[in-house]
Amino acid sequence: MDTADRGARASLAEARAGAARCRLATGHNSGPGGARRGGGCGSSGLSRDCGAAFPGRMGKKTKKEAEPPPKDVFDPLTIESKNAATVMLLLNSPEEEVLADVCEAIYRFALKGEENKATLLELGGVEPLTKLLTHEDKIVRRNATMIFGILTSNSDIKKLLRELDVMSSVIAQLAPEEEVVTHEFASLCLANMSVEYMGKVQIFEQGGLEPLIRLLTSPDPDVKKNSIECIYNMVQDVQCRATLQELNAIPPILDLLESEYPIIQLLALKTLDVVTNEKEFRAMLRDSQALDHLIKILETKELNDLHMEALSVMANCLEDKETMVLIQETVLKKLLSFAENSTNPDIQKNAAKAVTKAACDPENRKLFHEQEVEKCLITLLESENDGTKIAASQAISAMSENSSSKQFFNNQGIPQLIQLLKSDNEEVREAAAFALANLTTCNHANANAAAKADGIEALINTLSSGRNKVVANAATVLMNMATQEPLRLSIQTHDIMHALRGPLCSANKVVQSKATLAIAAIACDAKARTELRNSGGLEPLVELLRSKNNEVRNHASWAVMVCASDEPTATELCRLGALDILEEIDLSVSRKNKFSEVAYNKLLNHHLSLKYSKTGYLSSSNIINDGFYDCGRILIGTKFLPLKDLCLQEPSDLHTVLLVNSRSSDVEHSYHFSAGFGSPTEEKSEPTSGHNTALSKSATKEKGSRSVWFMVLNLLEEKPSRLKVIWYTCEC
Repeated sequence: MDTADRGARASLAEARAGAARCRLATGHNSGPGGARRGGGCGSSGLSRDCGAAFPGRMGKKTKKEAEPPPKDVFDPLTIESKNAATVMLLLNSPEEEVLADVCEAIYRFALKGEENKATLLELGGVEPLTKLLTHEDKIVRRNATMIFGILTSNSDIKKLLRELDVMSSVIAQLAPEEEVVTHEFASLCLANMSVEYMGKVQIFEQGGLEPLIRLLTSPDPDVKKNSIECIYNMVQDVQCRATLQELNAIPPILDLLESEYPIIQLLALKTLDVVTNEKEFRAMLRDSQALDHLIKILETKELNDLHMEALSVMANCLEDKETMVLIQETVLKKLLSFAENSTNPDIQKNAAKAVTKAACDPENRKLFHEQEVEKCLITLLESENDGTKIAASQAISAMSENSSSKQFFNNQGIPQLIQLLKSDNEEVREAAAFALANLTTCNHANANAAAKADGIEALINTLSSGRNKVVANAATVLMNMATQEPLRLSIQTHDIMHALRGPLCSANKVVQSKATLAIAAIACDAKARTELRNSGGLEPLVELLRSKNNEVRNHASWAVMVCASDEPTATELCRLGALDILEEIDLSVSRKNKFSEVAYNKLLNHHLSLKYSKTGYLSSSNIINDGFYDCGRILIGTKFLPLKDLCLQEPSDLHTVLLVNSRSSDVEHSYHFSAGFGSPTEEKSEPTSGHNTALSKSATKEKGSRSVWFMVLNLLEEKPSRLKVIWYTCEC
């Protein structure tokens, strides 16, 4: 080997020593591959002494008498090529030394940039390189593996490798007998390939997890970094997580938390954050005393770039009440103190998220309350960071499931949440409204506290938000307040019905549901119902009766039932078609419900003529007034005609129409009806023939007494618009 050859190898060593993807020399991640390798001469075969890397090729040659070459051997040929296409042709050479040199050249070429990687792909060099991964010569395999560690950052090359199905060949390079540098670049190749789903699948199916877990204990930091990065990518898949548990991967991952390289620690924490979403892994961490490692990281200021991930892992672990019981006297106190006193908003935010996750369990909420977590959360509410405010509000929402915590927030917390409703940040308003909704549910004291903190006006203004969850939660709080009459009357002074019309017209089902519940809670008074009619709120309310969503339809039926408490509102609801819709619902097996049934009967009680025609009876509480008429029993699906339409029909001998009207008079009259089923308009009438007279007149009663007049109405053939009326009077 001449000096030029040695110089080329030295240049390769320098290139590799400066490669961005495989260095962690300063303790920081300098690229996807890397950890420190001791300057330019580490465990990499291409950066060590050339004589050691290529035994028998790099020693100093001594002069001796030249022997004539055998006749059947080709004379040595030295070629210097600067064209990548020419080099690609040499990949088919049967000579090991040639293949090793070609791989070195391709490696250097690929290191120079993404354009060169694309060039290698265009020249068709990727497929012949894959064959070298299984070459019998160890150096050739190593150099080919190094190339793929670099090339797999290119998405097109990754796609081609998946199609060529070379994953088993790469995984084979992780075998214990292979060199450390081979492990480094093979694990780097797998880390790059595992970014995409199909790459994960191929690695998993070829059994790549087991050797990767074994390499977590490698003495080389580059190998550790690449291996844990690949494992982190793979545990996003549930099947990989299950296998990880079987392979007992938690102990070696926990050991990485002691690494001197932050990037390795970070990847280990991220991996733990994913797997601890499952109960089995949390138990493994608890048994391994992992929380002590996490607290140690949190207490080390120099590791503040790892604090968020450590808190996230701890938040997952705190979901188990067994963990909470284990750490309540030690770790939990440190965690809350750390969150409250930290000046880093991200740390505070993640600490609050940890509380939110853990507070899903009732036993955990009890333990948190005993540690006075409420004080910590109130402190976080006053942070200047919006993210911290959101996380603290969400934690308060979770803690409000505990009655003692809910009571604690009565004097502290609710005023701050009301102020957050005025924030310009919609996410802050949403979290605050959600917390208030939970705090005021079934709690009159908290509802009063919200009202005292000037919450009514803030909540009504929030109803105009463009964020559905904000509107829904604000409506819920107003509904909770309206269960108390003083607060309901106060709410009615703020033009609430006009404000609720917008949510009633929303396309969001949750907003519709909460808005109708608020209407039902507030429309208990005639003044509120009048305001609802005048603001045009009845029309969208009736339209919600047609909703295909069961909850929306039920709540709308309830609101209609409440609104039908007075004659004007009930009449308007009937005019808008509420009665017909409710009848249709009651005839449906799947949509019928108790709310629609009650609402239907409530409206019928304001239309006794219709009720009698449909049901054939009136209850003892139904008082007949002016305008009641009986046109006979009508069948289901038959339209009930108003009196005016009956008057305009052609004469018929099949049935008569009975009208009841109360008055004080001693004069026999005949009437012309001009509209609806209201009181008749007086008009003198000519005497009629006997065949049109159904009843004869009775004696008049004394002046000032009350009479009920039963009238039999027969349509006249000559004048269909006129009704012949003969009065029958009886004392009431």
